[in-house]
Amino acid sequence: MTKTPKIALEEHFMHPDFFDYFGKTSGNISPALFGKAREALLDFGERRLAAMDVIGVEKSVLSLAGPGVQAEKRTETAVSLARKANDFLAEEMAKQPNRYGGFAHLAMQDPAEAANELERCVRDLGMQGAMINGQTGGTYLDDDRYAPFWERASDLGVPVYIHPNNPPEQVHMYNDHPELWGPVWSWTVETATHALRLVFSGTFDRYPNAKLILGHLGETLPYLLWRLDSRWEISNRGEMRLNKAPSAYFRENVWMTTSGMCADAPLRCALDMAGADRVLFSVDYPFERPEEAGEWIEAAPLSDEERRMVCYDNAANLLGL
Repeated sequence: MTKTPKIALEEHFMHPDFFDYFGKTSGNISPALFGKAREALLDFGERRLAAMDVIGVEKSVLSLAGPGVQAEKRTETAVSLARKANDFLAEEMAKQPNRYGGFAHLAMQDPAEAANELERCVRDLGMQGAMINGQTGGTYLDDDRYAPFWERASDLGVPVYIHPNNPPEQVHMYNDHPELWGPVWSWTVETATHALRLVFSGTFDRYPNAKLILGHLGETLPYLLWRLDSRWEISNRGEMRLNKAPSAYFRENVWMTTSGMCADAPLRCALDMAGADRVLFSVDYPFERPEEAGEWIEAAPLSDEERRMVCYDNAANLLGL
């Protein structure tokens, strides 16, 4: 198999003390399968490196598997444990500085402290941004309380990756259909809606240097960009105003990874609708198979230039690698 050099951005690890938080996602996965990834999540050695090497991943940007401290009800505990997780990741990054980067894990219960921790992780620990696991206590990142966080992320010039998590409540439309609750559907609805809240609330007008990453080739949103512009014009938007058409923010402030989406048509849609510089290769290790992701991207209907951009150049430019 051809091995185009790659950077991967949605690659997970686990701290031994965080499995209780991780267990809160068990209802989203078949009981026969949940927990199978434990050993892979804990490994930073030959197993992980071999999985990278087999498909040409030169660097993996690692992130704690969610929901982590965002599920913690005590703010002081969440702040302390987030720092612990980041120090742990920084130690592993230091052992393999050419192979591992990192996204900070943040206690969003305290936006000012999250901003400070993001700065510490970027400036002192060498991380490339943050991964946030959806809502925290029913609060989304468009809430005014997160202004200090967005201001700091914008000043630092680093991206914020919104990773799927469960909604704060299970609405009636999922009743009697547990298969829809989780990665099959509800995570997509939840994460896409979170991103749209950021767009329509004017977050990117207030912080034009803010950078957002979405997984799964944009959580279906590239397919909908034309309609978002069209229906925004007739929507019941009250006092809400935007400086640009909704689609413009996806071409200027939003990037998307291929994590968990190895299909040609959605890839071409994301490239054609959002731009060739907006799409980044990822595996979602260890929850997806590296060989499947690697073999697919090498054979996908891309020009040589597009393949280089998706696999490596776009991530290198966005993350300053």
